Amino acid sequence: MMYDRLEEIAATEQEFSERFTHTVNVCMAAGCMSSQSGTIKEALDKEVERNGLERWCRVRGTGCMGLCAAGPLVAVNPETPEETLYQHVKVEDVPDIVTALEADPVQPVERLVCPTNTPFFQRQKKIVLENSGSIDPERIEEYIAADGYAGLMKAITEMSPAEVIDEIVASGLRGRGGGGYPTGLKWTTVAKADDDVKYVICNADEGDPGAFMDRSVLESDPHRVLEGMAIAGYAIGASQGYIYVRGEYPLAVARLKTAIRQARRMNMLGSGIGGSQFAFHVDIRLGAGAFVCGEETALIASIEGKRGMPRPRPPYPAEYGLWGRPTLINNVETLSSIAPIIRNGGDWYAQLGTATSKGTKVFALAGNINNTGLIEVPMGTSLREIIYEIGGGISDNGRCKAIQTGGPSGGCIPEMYLDTPVDYESLSALGSIMGSGGMIVMDETASMVDVARYFMEFCMTESCGRCVPCRVGTVHMYNLLDKFSRHEATPQDLVLLEKLCDMVRNTSLCGLGQTAPNPVLSTLRYFREEYLECIQPNGHIALDPARSQVIHYRPGGQPNGDPSPDYEPIVEVAQ
Repeated sequence: MMYDRLEEIAATEQEFSERFTHTVNVCMAAGCMSSQSGTIKEALDKEVERNGLERWCRVRGTGCMGLCAAGPLVAVNPETPEETLYQHVKVEDVPDIVTALEADPVQPVERLVCPTNTPFFQRQKKIVLENSGSIDPERIEEYIAADGYAGLMKAITEMSPAEVIDEIVASGLRGRGGGGYPTGLKWTTVAKADDDVKYVICNADEGDPGAFMDRSVLESDPHRVLEGMAIAGYAIGASQGYIYVRGEYPLAVARLKTAIRQARRMNMLGSGIGGSQFAFHVDIRLGAGAFVCGEETALIASIEGKRGMPRPRPPYPAEYGLWGRPTLINNVETLSSIAPIIRNGGDWYAQLGTATSKGTKVFALAGNINNTGLIEVPMGTSLREIIYEIGGGISDNGRCKAIQTGGPSGGCIPEMYLDTPVDYESLSALGSIMGSGGMIVMDETASMVDVARYFMEFCMTESCGRCVPCRVGTVHMYNLLDKFSRHEATPQDLVLLEKLCDMVRNTSLCGLGQTAPNPVLSTLRYFREEYLECIQPNGHIALDPARSQVIHYRPGGQPNGDPSPDYEPIVEVAQ
């Protein structure tokens, strides 16, 4: 199948769409489906049929429309002058929605209208999410009509593997899984590996609390991921790919299976793709929900049928990966960025973002924020714009206290840094990380000690146990944080907590342990007074302004900032 066949399918799909005067899209992603959007779609189908409108009104399920806080969402006549988005739709609203379609012109049901001229919709730049909410994820024809698989066809018919990699390098795309490693450099390394057998793995093991970016992409636009994997396979010389996805994502898994079957039928996967000599096969491997399997070597072990535990690196997967072969591992968002880069060119993508962080980033907004949901913004957008403009501000007219980025591996950024641009270097300088894209907003009622304890408990329970620093250190840190939460901590506990953070960060085997202290360190850095307030009355801790050191005093002391022989310090810790 070449370009002409794709164009034929796209034209047929366009003709089919034009048969209908009205199109009604119902969000069928997991968030809205949990609010009974499936029942709403069924009711719409029945109401359209009952009114005899099925010949000119089409009802279809689509992927995530983004504004999860307003779900279930229903879009009427999208991408037309009559476009209307309905929010918080219930089954009993269906007759009114269908009746409104019979008016000429269409009269929106005002009580349900969700304004779309707001920053949430206007300030986004969608590349990864460009098809989410606008196509049926279970129909490959709709994906092809939206330029689907055009990037793959261009790559295998007009470009050499080296030229494909050159475009990825020129784009400046960095891995969206958290580390930010240059994608083009990783592809180059695997392509240069001297081996006849290579693999491509899509890391869809999204386990961060509050993160749902990868799940939504897989549910809303699975063919985009498959196309990115196939392009990657062509570029590095691989003929087999695996999608490692969490078993807790049944809807994403079901749609991936459907997409793989359709792509094989359309000759977009399998042998002789598009009539070329290139072959690429994709299989799914289900994970059991272990957070550590987001780490590359643990993920590989799990696919191989072993216990998901990391191993020392080097050698890196690019040299010695799945079954000892060179392996390229990218996450869902990274692979979803590939097709538009090939279609439009690396320079086009590099125009977006900052000097060192190119393109766009998908974030899952959660917590004490009005517009919870999925967004995509150019790199370099400030936290303030994301939270107060796109996110609609703090819920219940509260005040932002901190933003937690990067999941359990990230840190808590205080309100004073809201004007920080969101890019890899800026977040790292604040003691956090980009991570995969989870962004949890906290208001002034949040206890930062409890936040640190929550994430430490998560890391403690998710530790694979292979290395002692992570297996034992996270337990001790959690126990200390629990003492702070119960206001039973001592000055010595604070000293020990900081020492444990340093030890676990610098001696753990993999990224889980190495970054587990980040929430603790960031809350100690910016909200230290909350820890001090949790120290029991029989011990005191104060700051010596002359030496910028924390001085712990023996019980009974009355520190006043002026050290004297009456106050005997028991330990000093540099700030």
